[in-house]
Amino acid sequence: MSTDDYNLSVIVITHNEEKNIEVCLQSVAWAREIIVVDSQSTDRTVELAKTFTKKIFIKEWMGYAGAKNFALDNATFDWILWLDADERVTPELASEIKSIVHNNAYDYTGFEVARRAYFLGKWIKHCGWYPGYVVRLFKRVKVRFNDSRVHEKVDINGTIGRLKHDLLHYTDDTLYHYLEKFNMYTTLAAADMKQAGKRFSLYDIIVRPPFLFFKMYIIRRGFLDGMHGLVLAMLSASYVFVKYAKLRELETVNKL
Repeated sequence: MSTDDYNLSVIVITHNEEKNIEVCLQSVAWAREIIVVDSQSTDRTVELAKTFTKKIFIKEWMGYAGAKNFALDNATFDWILWLDADERVTPELASEIKSIVHNNAYDYTGFEVARRAYFLGKWIKHCGWYPGYVVRLFKRVKVRFNDSRVHEKVDINGTIGRLKHDLLHYTDDTLYHYLEKFNMYTTLAAADMKQAGKRFSLYDIIVRPPFLFFKMYIIRRGFLDGMHGLVLAMLSASYVFVKYAKLRELETVNKL
């Protein structure tokens, strides 16, 4: 098959991703179209992305779902591969995707893929993180991203297949990076809950966090990931605690 056979649009949203963007886009350089929606990066993200694509849109922040739906609206081809900047497509996964796109996989609207996530430099095989299937390859006309402020997903109408090879995800190489996202994500998650009508209760901060730790570290055998598993389970429990504490803060502020 020639490059022309791979009628695939890759979409990536970015903000200050100069550390990741080059390797990310290199892993999909074989695709006919790469679309980058950048939220006014102040580093070399756009400069580096230009070596792989001319289709770069610099926009004010529209939210995660808004930016990805904007990318979808500007895609040319029927098949879409959605990547985050800290993800990589392996040669094996690339070959599998090329075959699906080339043959047009008429029986499927999308495909889910296992993410091999690396936390603080280590592949987390337990804690409920692996395989952690997510839909990343899909037909554009059947999909939109939902309106969640954080951890948005694709709403897909049709049959979903499963890819055989993993997508690499290099998340949070330092605790500093994790905690930067921690504050922003918990704020967005609390806003989502409030908008959905969720009300705070003591149960949310007394029971949910320790239960999540127990589930990740014991039931899902996070202890087999060593110190990384312990740190991840504790941070995840803290995330839940702070998310609900911020929900209470939102309710309190609105009463003033």
